[in-house]
Amino acid sequence: MTVHTETFINSSIELIWRAWTESDRITKWFAPAAEIQLKNYGKYELYFDPTNKNSMSTIGCKLLDYEEPSFLEFQWKGPDEFNDVMNDEKELTIVKISLLPYENGTKLILEHTGWGTTDGWIKAKNWHIKAWEQALSSLKSNMESGEGILSCN
Repeated sequence: MTVHTETFINSSIELIWRAWTESDRITKWFAPAAEIQLKNYGKYELYFDPTNKNSMSTIGCKLLDYEEPSFLEFQWKGPDEFNDVMNDEKELTIVKISLLPYENGTKLILEHTGWGTTDGWIKAKNWHIKAWEQALSSLKSNMESGEGILSCN
């Protein structure tokens, strides 16, 4: 089972890459705080509640692989409500981001794998289907606004 979603963003592949791989850029569209280390097994931690980094975060998640500026693979944790299902550090889910350049922008493909089959896993997967659509919509609108750090080289 894979969560698969795609979007086209009217922006360069390089800027979209930076939006996913730089802490000060990912916080403009995804999470209010982040610590990203662009190296294999570097941190890929997003903090959705910066006042408590152990809650509602991807703390402990690592960047598994990347090929700049077109591919990124990282571990993922879900919200606290799914702690008992998907946030065990021995069995984290995996997110892959692929960026394909086009004449007027970039196609982004997101694949989220590693889902189990129990009811809890199905609820977590369904939650993430909506969450990823919202996140990519936020990225797209911020990148295409023509304003701010996400739109500048």
